[in-house]
This record gives sequence, C-alpha cells and structure tokens, in this order.
Amino acid sequence: MEQNIAHLSSKEADLVNTLLKFLSFLTSPIVDIYVGEGDKQTKLSAHQGLLLDSPFLSEFVDKFESSGERRIDLPDEDVDAFGCFLQFEYTRDYTVTQLGTPSASEEPEGATDKTGEELLRHARIYTLAEKLGLPQLKNLAHTKIHRVNGTPRGELSYARYVYTHTSPDDTTIRKPVASYWASRGHLLRHNVQADWDNMCLEVPEFTSDVLKILMDRKEKSGPGETESTPRGRKRLRAGEK
Repeated sequence: MEQNIAHLSSKEADLVNTLLKFLSFLTSPIVDIYVGEGDKQTKLSAHQGLLLDSPFLSEFVDKFESSGERRIDLPDEDVDAFGCFLQFEYTRDYTVTQLGTPSASEEPEGATDKTGEELLRHARIYTLAEKLGLPQLKNLAHTKIHRVNGTPRGELSYARYVYTHTSPDDTTIRKPVASYWASRGHLLRHNVQADWDNMCLEVPEFTSDVLKILMDRKEKSGPGETESTPRGRKRLRAGEK
C-alpha cells in the first residue's frame, strides 16, 4: 500500500490514509456502551476502533477478552453528551437541537438560546471531551459555545456549570465567562438578581475572577478625576454616624 500511494501528493496521501484508518474502524468489533443509570440508562453502540481515540475509553477496551462481552458501563455520564461524542467520532462534527426549534441542523451563528439548555449541552460536551482526552472535540465544543447568544438567566446557568465542573486552571473556558459578566453583569444582573446573589455566594471562584477583571481594568484606566486615594480611614467615635 505504501508503494501505491508514494506517487501521491501529501494532501492526497493524507486523505487516503484517513480513509484507510476509517475503514479499519468500521471493520472493528462493536462495543455496547451503557450510559446513565436506572430508568435513564441508555444503550449505545460503536465500533471499537473509534473508542481507541480516547485514552479514557481505551482502558476499558484493553480489559476486554478476545471472546468475552464487549461492554462499557458509564453510569455518571450524560447520554446526550456521549451521543454527540460518538457523532463526532464518525463525522468529525456534532449537532445539538435547541429546544423549541423545529430543526436539528447546525446552530446558526447568532442564534438566541432562550432556555439556556443549548449552552449547557455544549458545556457538557466540553467537560466530557476533557475527561475522554479529546482536545479536538473540546475545541469544537468551545467554538460552538461562542456561536450562541444566551439570555441572562441562561448565561448565568452556563457560568455556574462551568465553574462547578471545570478546574480552576482551565482559563480557556472560565476566562470568557468571567469577562462576560465583568463587562455586562452590572446590567444583566437586574434580570436575575436572586440567582446572581446566590451565584456570587455559592461559587466564590466566579466572584473572585469577575472582581479581579474589574479591578485590573480600573487599575489600567487610572483613578478618576473626582477620586482620591486616602491614606487611612477615620474610625467612628461612639455616638457618631
């Protein structure tokens, strides 16, 4: 085979190798994957070769016996997110359906996520990709997140998910969230005041990141004309107000 493609251009050779690799995927055994638990458990199936792209799933595959059952149980994973992962493995893309829309086609840039669920579904795919060790899927999910315009309530739900399901050093997804609320929070919070108050109290990392951005911007802009920098604060005496 190497001799047959030796005369091809680099681009053509890459295409042939990709097709051959995909063909090897399709001829590999089928694996049953049980995602979720209880009444929500769903059986999905995929070619074993595709699962080997994930270091996490490869550990399960390595334990299969040649003549034994090929089954993986993932009770803690989200069915929709895992389904999008499988779609990505077969097509190098995935789609999610925005609730209330009649089509499951590609999410148009600038679409408004009225319920907040679309942002959350992309975020779940992002965190799943992190767990599976798939940077390409992770980057794709992050790109799709930025195509969606959310409502204040949806954006706040998305922010809560990001800050409770990602590591503090994942600035790729956290920094845009904090920047968004640092820039617009003084206006948007009035639409979700109670949720905003709870978010600030319950997720201190979010509050800290937003405040850091605000203070950095203030420091760069310098003190205002009417501002002064007091050297100390006078204590109120007893009886003073």
